[in-house]
Amino acid sequence: MNAFANFDGAEILNTFLSLLVALVLGTAIGAERQYRQRTSGLRINALVALGASAFVDLGMRLTGNDGATRVLAYVASGVGFLGAGVIIKEGMNVRGLSTAATVWCSAVMGAFAGADPPAEAFVLAGFVLPGNTLPRPLVRL
Repeated sequence: MNAFANFDGAEILNTFLSLLVALVLGTAIGAERQYRQRTSGLRINALVALGASAFVDLGMRLTGNDGATRVLAYVASGVGFLGAGVIIKEGMNVRGLSTAATVWCSAVMGAFAGADPPAEAFVLAGFVLPGNTLPRPLVRL
């Protein structure tokens, strides 16, 4: 069986760490959305980050950086389609744009984790969380 012949513990550990970083950071971003009772909360952001990480990691393992680059393009467009699903138009008001942007950022953060620079994933999450909370008082004005 090929699965056992190609078993590489270091690659498995690398994938595990990539997925763990994506899940933890996606959960943190989603927790803020859940707390604010927005359309996409904890599970959606965690799963989007995890999925993006898995796709990018798989693309890198199969065909290297070129494969990851191609996968990134499809992740971006696919998550854009997901984000469009959370945007709601009610009369003249449009709701869900911040949530859609947050889902997109969760995907990019997961892609960072899958591409193996986890420090950048932490940096992005460190910008997304304040980006959702700090401007809130300005919006109220």
